[in-house]
Amino acid sequence: MTGILTNFRSTIIVSLVLALVMVFGFGHSPNGFHGAYWQAVFRWLHVLFGILWIGLLYYFNFVQMRVMPTIPAELKPAVSKYIAPEALFWFRWSALATWIMGMIVAFNRGYLMEAITLGAWQGYQRGVDMGFTFIGMGMWLATVMFFNVWGLIWPNQKRALGLVPADDATKAKAATTAMLFSRINMLLSIPMLVTMTMYQTLFG
Repeated sequence: MTGILTNFRSTIIVSLVLALVMVFGFGHSPNGFHGAYWQAVFRWLHVLFGILWIGLLYYFNFVQMRVMPTIPAELKPAVSKYIAPEALFWFRWSALATWIMGMIVAFNRGYLMEAITLGAWQGYQRGVDMGFTFIGMGMWLATVMFFNVWGLIWPNQKRALGLVPADDATKAKAATTAMLFSRINMLLSIPMLVTMTMYQTLFG
């Protein structure tokens, strides 16, 4: 057991195998392996990747950006050259996976267009459905956050960390831009999570 737990890859593999066994077990529920079952699978993946994405967003904002100014200059390269690039790898790809899985869940459940239009898609027949309005707001907030990651945070972090060639002035400006849009994502994340979690309880 110690051999598994001291190796990151082994730990993840064992965890995923156990999870997939449980996922398969849920296929023997009354719904079988179709319909609601696949919605549940994609929701699990959406939540899994979402935890990784938002967890790293909070790590950057609650820990790394706040502590970096206090780290001695000779120690900062350990963060900028090793920790930050690795964290940003998982950060950007988990953001993409979270967004894709969320779109799949909305499509499979049949409310993608209603959510995108904040409930107005069916408004001509029966008025705006407030559930679709709330989940749609959450989806739009998450979409803005996703585009911030790939369109603004990651490109600027590459310059700030020296992963692509840039002079010192460009690096400093890129670091500030990346920080500001990371803070925007943190600001948006809490109301986004309100819409996602409360929708599932009250309207889901």
